[in-house]
Amino acid sequence: MKLGDHPIYKKLLKEPLTYVAGAVLLSVFQIAHFTVFGKGWGVTSTFAVWGTWVYNALGGDAGSWAYYASEKMQQELHTSFLADGGSIRNLGIIFGALAATLFASQFKIKKIKTLRQVVAAILGGLLMGYGARLANGCNIGALFTAIASFSLSGWVFGAFLLVGAFIGSKLLAKYFM
Repeated sequence: MKLGDHPIYKKLLKEPLTYVAGAVLLSVFQIAHFTVFGKGWGVTSTFAVWGTWVYNALGGDAGSWAYYASEKMQQELHTSFLADGGSIRNLGIIFGALAATLFASQFKIKKIKTLRQVVAAILGGLLMGYGARLANGCNIGALFTAIASFSLSGWVFGAFLLVGAFIGSKLLAKYFM
């Protein structure tokens, strides 16, 4: 029997997880992360640090910025990429998503149809990143971790996330598709 025909392979790597299985896995990972690191799961703070590392490598000095005022954040400026837990977790998310896509045979390089698509993708990415930093977290840190910590801010973030997704999808369909 070929590996691709094996029922366990199909169940784990080809077929999508149920919502319940996904929720249970996310919960287990959240608990494990909190147990090991003593803090909630987050993603976007690491991207801010990556940007600062690039800025510093190009000759800038972000050491005096208010964002890096604390001793902990000052240490982040001088941590190497592979010694930074957030960087390793983010790479794991990126490569894990790629691996899942490849295992499910869903990887595709799509042709860019119009310049509008490029503008929409760049604008959307910039707005999402900017919004995540303004909200002090993305859907993982400000929503998932906050709700798991019984924080009202997570529920407020979730409500506005739904409103933003609704408005964004309408704008996307009307102006960019």
